[in-house]
Amino acid sequence: MSKQHYNVIIIGAGLSGVGTASHFADQCPDKSIAILERRERIGGTWDLFRYPGIRSDSDMLTFGYNFRPWTGLKILADGGSIREYIDKTADQYGIKDKIQYGLKTTHADWSSEDHRWHVTALHESSGCTKEYTCDFLVCCTGYYNHDDGFRPKFPGEGDFKGTIIHPQHWPEDLDYSGKKVVVIGSGATAVTLVPSMAETASHVTMLQRSPSYVYSIPSVDRITAVLQRVMPSRWAFSLARKRNIVMQRAVYVSCRRWPKLMRRFLLSHVRKHVGPNVDMKHFSPSYMPWDERLCAVPDADLFKALRSGTASIETDHIDRFTDAGIVLKSGKTLDADIIITATGLNLQMFGGMELSVDGEPEVLGDKMAYKGVLVEKMPNLAWIFGYTNSSWTLKLDLAADYLCRLFKFMKRRELDVVVPRDIDQSRLDEGILDSLSAGYIQRGKHRLPRQGRKYPWQILMNYRADKKMLLEDAIEDDRLIFTSANRRKAKPAPNRRNAA
Repeated sequence: MSKQHYNVIIIGAGLSGVGTASHFADQCPDKSIAILERRERIGGTWDLFRYPGIRSDSDMLTFGYNFRPWTGLKILADGGSIREYIDKTADQYGIKDKIQYGLKTTHADWSSEDHRWHVTALHESSGCTKEYTCDFLVCCTGYYNHDDGFRPKFPGEGDFKGTIIHPQHWPEDLDYSGKKVVVIGSGATAVTLVPSMAETASHVTMLQRSPSYVYSIPSVDRITAVLQRVMPSRWAFSLARKRNIVMQRAVYVSCRRWPKLMRRFLLSHVRKHVGPNVDMKHFSPSYMPWDERLCAVPDADLFKALRSGTASIETDHIDRFTDAGIVLKSGKTLDADIIITATGLNLQMFGGMELSVDGEPEVLGDKMAYKGVLVEKMPNLAWIFGYTNSSWTLKLDLAADYLCRLFKFMKRRELDVVVPRDIDQSRLDEGILDSLSAGYIQRGKHRLPRQGRKYPWQILMNYRADKKMLLEDAIEDDRLIFTSANRRKAKPAPNRRNAA
């Protein structure tokens, strides 16, 4: 069977895949590109999740691509608007005709004989298998399992006579108007669902085992709106984007450096919004800020719903489900017609695709990431993994620009293969996100790459440091082994190292 060949195959047509492909199309137009997308539509996460109120949890000025700025004034955009933004970006950069839909990439094997990746994909609707080859493979699949979210089993579930839903599989025809709803969870999904559903439901209860840090931000960027009146819009949005990048980093660093002070600040912020009738135990986590992500809500919508009485919050453990709701360990009963299990994600790397080199299986969790983009010991393999303490897309843009620099360097030198090697003995026995205590991270941390002891094997989640490393530091590095397929011999880079 003949295999379709491309210079670059990108796995995934979501925010990361379309953004990366747009960088390649603009800067490396000589590269033939294919994007293999499992879903039947563009958008990835923003096509998958359809629950009420779905929105970004990062400000859109930094969540938008650097090459196609977001120009709306809404700070946290809804999911439909984000999917439309991705779709229009694909149109503008000629990406749509490069996407092949309905393909689940199941396996990729690097052949040292022909210096190519051999990629196998299943066309799920027909059951047919398709085979491809490519010179370079780029994984843009995010970090969670699109098939199944984390869904613990609760005692007595079979007794419940109502409807149980996980937000990852939201039924489009669900009517919750006038219904009693319990949302199990305390993360970004739960704080989004509760105020949105409270507008039409009889009552919504947010049931959490432990609280999260929640803070309110304005829904509209009024400062940028004013700036637009006195300067060109592109200047106003550029300044606002730079401002937000600095602010995001400042908040994160402050939480790490002065955790007790920032805790007091965040809790006082909540107290001001919820008023005296809501017990602060529901918003006082046992951990310090940024041990887990902070949850942003626009215009204090969650707090307003609690103050108005259309929603309430309980901090307790579930004893069992009954036919009419949930019994808590405290003995309290929550009546429910609908129960939403906003209980989190399951980590999954590379969309569940199996990787091998010359037929020998390779495991991402055993390797480090070179500059957070290439993978140790893996030829011509890149992955896009964004920030957890800032907008995902900031890292996407840096990583894609770095890959374009790498492609151009290899073309000039007539090089075909690059493999990162740990010549520094830098590997540590900890994952890149081990410092975060979120349940989904701790459950799946063994699937993530290992952290390195020093540059360039450390993933720092630091935009400023990454910008220097990926866009300014030289491509040449004695940790990268380059090979020319024509000459079939390794071409090491100059014998020098970049400073961190």
